[in-house]
Amino acid sequence: MTKYSVIFKKLKMQYKLFLDDIRDVNIVYKNLTNDDFVIVRNFEDFKAVILEKGLPELISFDNDLGLDANDQVAEDGYACAKWLVYESGIDLQNLKFNVHSSNPVASQQIQGLLDNYIKHLKSQ
Repeated sequence: MTKYSVIFKKLKMQYKLFLDDIRDVNIVYKNLTNDDFVIVRNFEDFKAVILEKGLPELISFDNDLGLDANDQVAEDGYACAKWLVYESGIDLQNLKFNVHSSNPVASQQIQGLLDNYIKHLKSQ
């Protein structure tokens, strides 16, 4: 790996990701705006941005992401978290995240999955 590819990898990670189908950033974070985050509204865009840009410095998760193009319940924030843990192949040891979902059960599922996985990674 060259000096420049190391610098590029570091630069590649310098973004925050906001997953929410409806809300804008300033509704969740009073002192921040949409310009402070890359905003994704669904599971497919969540995956695509991370695969293109690498792991963000922060992910803010909503859970309930509305309906898909076929008017079916869309894959949710918990599906995004499961993709990160089980399928992405990305080292999540330094993942920083927040769950801003209004769904308390789903919020606990996302928080628990990611907290436990990161704890497991750090114990190895």
